[in-house]
Amino acid sequence: MTLRRPGCAEGGRGVRAAPRRLLAVLLLLYAAASLLHFVHNAQFLASYPNLPAAWTRAEVYAAWLGMSAVGLTGWVLLVRGLPRTGLALLVVYAALGLDSLGHYMVAPPSAHSLAMNASILFEVSAAAILLTYLGRLLSNGISARART
Repeated sequence: MTLRRPGCAEGGRGVRAAPRRLLAVLLLLYAAASLLHFVHNAQFLASYPNLPAAWTRAEVYAAWLGMSAVGLTGWVLLVRGLPRTGLALLVVYAALGLDSLGHYMVAPPSAHSLAMNASILFEVSAAAILLTYLGRLLSNGISARART
Protein backbone atom coordinates (compact mmCIF):
# COMPACT_ATOMS: atom_id res chain seq x y z
CA MET A 1 0.00 0.00 0.00
CA THR A 2 2.76 2.48 -0.78
CA LEU A 3 2.16 3.81 -4.30
CA ARG A 4 2.15 7.61 -4.12
CA ARG A 5 -0.65 9.35 -5.96
CA PRO A 6 -0.56 13.07 -6.73
CA GLY A 7 -3.18 15.13 -4.96
CA CYS A 8 -4.02 12.21 -2.73
CA ALA A 9 -5.44 12.90 0.69
CA GLU A 10 -4.79 10.45 3.53
CA GLY A 11 -1.01 10.68 3.27
CA GLY A 12 -0.61 10.06 -0.46
CA ARG A 13 -0.70 6.27 -0.19
CA GLY A 14 -2.54 3.87 -2.46
CA VAL A 15 -2.68 0.18 -3.29
CA ARG A 16 -0.10 -1.09 -5.80
CA ALA A 17 -1.38 -2.15 -9.22
CA ALA A 18 -1.00 -5.95 -8.84
CA PRO A 19 -2.76 -6.19 -5.46
CA ARG A 20 -5.43 -3.82 -6.77
CA ARG A 21 -6.07 -6.11 -9.77
CA LEU A 22 -6.48 -9.11 -7.48
CA LEU A 23 -8.73 -7.05 -5.24
CA ALA A 24 -10.87 -6.14 -8.27
CA VAL A 25 -11.19 -9.83 -9.19
CA LEU A 26 -12.17 -10.78 -5.64
CA LEU A 27 -14.67 -7.92 -5.49
CA LEU A 28 -16.27 -9.04 -8.76
CA LEU A 29 -16.40 -12.65 -7.53
CA TYR A 30 -18.08 -11.58 -4.30
CA ALA A 31 -20.48 -9.22 -6.11
CA ALA A 32 -21.50 -12.06 -8.45
CA ALA A 33 -21.95 -14.50 -5.55
CA SER A 34 -23.95 -11.92 -3.63
CA LEU A 35 -26.15 -11.13 -6.62
CA LEU A 36 -26.76 -14.84 -7.23
CA HIS A 37 -27.79 -15.37 -3.62
CA PHE A 38 -30.04 -12.31 -3.48
CA VAL A 39 -31.72 -13.16 -6.80
CA HIS A 40 -32.36 -16.69 -5.57
CA ASN A 41 -33.59 -15.32 -2.24
CA ALA A 42 -35.94 -12.84 -3.94
CA GLN A 43 -37.32 -15.33 -6.45
CA PHE A 44 -37.90 -18.07 -3.87
CA LEU A 45 -38.57 -15.85 -0.87
CA ALA A 46 -41.61 -17.79 0.30
CA SER A 47 -39.61 -21.04 0.20
CA TYR A 48 -36.82 -19.85 2.47
CA PRO A 49 -37.65 -21.24 5.93
CA ASN A 50 -38.70 -18.90 8.72
CA LEU A 51 -38.09 -15.60 6.93
CA PRO A 52 -40.60 -12.87 7.76
CA ALA A 53 -43.70 -13.22 5.56
CA ALA A 54 -43.85 -9.44 5.17
CA TRP A 55 -40.57 -9.30 3.21
CA THR A 56 -40.98 -8.63 -0.50
CA ARG A 57 -38.84 -9.28 -3.55
CA ALA A 58 -38.37 -5.54 -3.97
CA GLU A 59 -37.01 -5.26 -0.43
CA VAL A 60 -34.54 -8.08 -1.05
CA TYR A 61 -33.29 -6.38 -4.22
CA ALA A 62 -33.14 -3.01 -2.41
CA ALA A 63 -31.00 -4.61 0.31
CA TRP A 64 -28.61 -5.94 -2.33
CA LEU A 65 -28.41 -2.52 -3.99
CA GLY A 66 -27.66 -0.90 -0.63
CA MET A 67 -24.92 -3.41 0.14
CA SER A 68 -23.45 -3.03 -3.32
CA ALA A 69 -23.44 0.75 -3.00
CA VAL A 70 -21.16 0.39 0.03
CA GLY A 71 -18.74 -1.75 -1.99
CA LEU A 72 -18.83 0.48 -5.06
CA THR A 73 -18.23 3.57 -2.93
CA GLY A 74 -15.28 1.85 -1.26
CA TRP A 75 -13.75 0.92 -4.62
CA VAL A 76 -14.22 4.43 -6.05
CA LEU A 77 -12.62 6.01 -2.99
CA LEU A 78 -9.74 3.53 -3.17
CA VAL A 79 -8.92 4.21 -6.83
CA ARG A 80 -9.41 7.95 -6.36
CA GLY A 81 -6.65 8.09 -3.76
CA LEU A 82 -8.41 7.58 -0.44
CA PRO A 83 -7.15 4.08 0.42
CA ARG A 84 -7.89 3.99 4.14
CA THR A 85 -11.48 5.11 3.72
CA GLY A 86 -11.96 2.97 0.62
CA LEU A 87 -10.54 -0.15 2.24
CA ALA A 88 -12.60 0.46 5.38
CA LEU A 89 -15.79 0.55 3.31
CA LEU A 90 -14.71 -2.58 1.43
CA VAL A 91 -14.23 -4.35 4.77
CA VAL A 92 -17.79 -3.36 5.73
CA TYR A 93 -19.02 -4.56 2.31
CA ALA A 94 -17.32 -7.95 2.69
CA ALA A 95 -18.52 -8.31 6.29
CA LEU A 96 -22.10 -7.75 5.11
CA GLY A 97 -21.75 -10.93 3.05
CA LEU A 98 -21.21 -12.94 6.20
CA ASP A 99 -24.70 -11.87 7.29
CA SER A 100 -26.14 -14.52 4.98
CA LEU A 101 -25.19 -17.03 7.66
CA GLY A 102 -28.22 -15.56 9.44
CA HIS A 103 -30.34 -17.93 7.36
CA TYR A 104 -28.97 -20.67 9.61
CA MET A 105 -29.97 -18.77 12.73
CA VAL A 106 -33.63 -19.10 11.80
CA ALA A 107 -33.50 -22.61 10.31
CA PRO A 108 -30.84 -25.33 10.10
CA PRO A 109 -29.11 -26.15 6.80
CA SER A 110 -31.25 -29.29 6.51
CA ALA A 111 -34.36 -27.09 6.24
CA HIS A 112 -32.90 -25.32 3.18
CA SER A 113 -32.79 -26.74 -0.33
CA LEU A 114 -29.50 -27.62 -2.03
CA ALA A 115 -29.76 -24.45 -4.16
CA MET A 116 -30.41 -22.32 -1.07
CA ASN A 117 -27.42 -23.77 0.76
CA ALA A 118 -25.22 -23.43 -2.32
CA SER A 119 -26.11 -19.76 -2.87
CA ILE A 120 -25.67 -18.94 0.83
CA LEU A 121 -22.33 -20.71 1.10
CA PHE A 122 -21.05 -19.28 -2.20
CA GLU A 123 -21.76 -15.75 -1.02
CA VAL A 124 -20.32 -16.33 2.45
CA SER A 125 -17.20 -18.02 1.06
CA ALA A 126 -16.56 -15.23 -1.44
CA ALA A 127 -17.09 -12.65 1.33
CA ALA A 128 -14.67 -14.48 3.65
CA ILE A 129 -11.99 -14.70 0.94
CA LEU A 130 -12.40 -10.99 0.19
CA LEU A 131 -12.31 -10.10 3.88
CA THR A 132 -9.14 -12.15 4.36
CA TYR A 133 -7.44 -10.43 1.43
CA LEU A 134 -8.50 -7.00 2.69
CA GLY A 135 -7.05 -7.89 6.08
CA ARG A 136 -3.79 -8.80 4.37
CA LEU A 137 -3.70 -5.50 2.47
CA LEU A 138 -4.41 -3.54 5.63
CA SER A 139 -1.86 -5.52 7.63
CA ASN A 140 0.83 -4.97 4.98
CA GLY A 141 0.04 -1.26 4.93
CA ILE A 142 0.27 -0.99 8.70
CA SER A 143 3.56 -2.89 8.88
CA ALA A 144 5.00 -0.83 5.99
CA ARG A 145 4.15 2.40 7.83
CA ALA A 146 5.74 1.04 11.01
CA ARG A 147 9.02 0.43 9.15
CA THR A 148 9.22 4.00 7.84
